[in-house]
Amino acid sequence: MAEISLIGAREENQDRMATVVDGDVALVAVFDGMGGHSDGARAAELAKQVVLSRFNAVSHPLLDPLAFLHISLGAAHSEMVGIGAQLPLEHRPRATGALCLVQDSTAWCVHVGDSRIYHLRDGEVLSRTRDHSHVELLVQEGLISAQQAQSHPMRNFVESCLGGDAMLPEMLVGRCVRVKSGDTLLVCSDGFWSNLLDEDVAASIYSGVALQPALRALSEFAVRRAGPAADNATVAALRIS
Repeated sequence: MAEISLIGAREENQDRMATVVDGDVALVAVFDGMGGHSDGARAAELAKQVVLSRFNAVSHPLLDPLAFLHISLGAAHSEMVGIGAQLPLEHRPRATGALCLVQDSTAWCVHVGDSRIYHLRDGEVLSRTRDHSHVELLVQEGLISAQQAQSHPMRNFVESCLGGDAMLPEMLVGRCVRVKSGDTLLVCSDGFWSNLLDEDVAASIYSGVALQPALRALSEFAVRRAGPAADNATVAALRIS
């Protein structure tokens, strides 16, 4: 495993990540506190602690990985709603998040918002999660390119997140293709991926450099490319062996 979190050009790092390995089970998670709302860092930290607590409380390997991911993220949402219940809706803590759990040569994933999970193999992105955003919809419909999405005026608007409204947010829960030795699973916040193309990520991860320095170089490049608008850039990766 490898991980890195850069503050970018912001005054505070509101991203949180967690990487845990227990025997043949691994959990990788990233949460991105939404800085336009109150207590973004607190929201991300709360989500991280809720997920880790639930992971540590169950036996491994997990009997039902998808249920664990869905229930854990739902619990994080409920806790976040609770701490913001007395605030006006626009000021309540919010966060995006992505979790990847690997066991039995299979990666199980869930995400909400624009935190992403990539599955890489042999120098290519096999798959990645699809953001809950209007810009992602435009890309998927072929109305704009991935390059155009990087400068789209609505690129920072997400349509689903943890916290805020009490209603459970839209989550995408699913099983990745079975993983094999040499595959890399990468979980990140939008400050990492928003100024990178999928090809940039794959080329760096499979450049022959060890995983940790590869992540650092890629994160620093993303921050430099974003310039004075650089967001917190957080990424954690698991190489299957």
